[in-house]
Amino acid sequence: MVKQVAALGLGLALSACSLVPASLGGGEPAKVRAASSAPVAISAGARQCLSQLGKTGSRFSAMPDRYYSAGCSAINAVTIAQLRGDTANFELANIGPVTCPTANAFAAWARYGVDRAARHILGSALSRIETMGSYNCRNIAGSSKRSAHSRAEAIDIAAFVLADGRRISLASGWNNGSAAERRFLRVVHSSACKRFGTVLGPDYNAAHRDHLHLEQGNGSFCR
Repeated sequence: MVKQVAALGLGLALSACSLVPASLGGGEPAKVRAASSAPVAISAGARQCLSQLGKTGSRFSAMPDRYYSAGCSAINAVTIAQLRGDTANFELANIGPVTCPTANAFAAWARYGVDRAARHILGSALSRIETMGSYNCRNIAGSSKRSAHSRAEAIDIAAFVLADGRRISLASGWNNGSAAERRFLRVVHSSACKRFGTVLGPDYNAAHRDHLHLEQGNGSFCR
């Protein structure tokens, strides 16, 4: 296992859909397992990003670069199985490929912006984040411009499930939830704005009434 990580550091070709860094938390190095046959060249920047993601305690698999028709792609992308909170792992629902930088921002937001807010405001740790997906080869609604989803650089968040069984959704909780639920959703929205270039929520427009759109980038558009 250690030899495989060293090989990754030296830039050797690894297998398509085969990197499975699984940091156990506490700063332990990521473990890598090869399980396929098609070689994938990984750049130094991509290796650094995967290493950073491994240190978050996330469980994920790296994907080969993919270019689709009509200008869509998933470059330096991963699929995430679990994210790590302060005290436990939590699950993800419906998420597809995301770029590694997007995954790193997502992992940090989920732990420091969502899990901690859930425990502080709602009195229960986070158990699962429900999404509406990530990669989708489509345009921005009502536009001829490609969405960040077409590059696997965005995630749509629908709801949060807590360890005590409560489900806090954007659709019902943003305006009609309890005072604590409404506060929680606005805190996680505000926290996302510190980690993502574009964040769109229910107050932005009707198309986002039931989710948070989290988009990787260098901007600061938060609505």
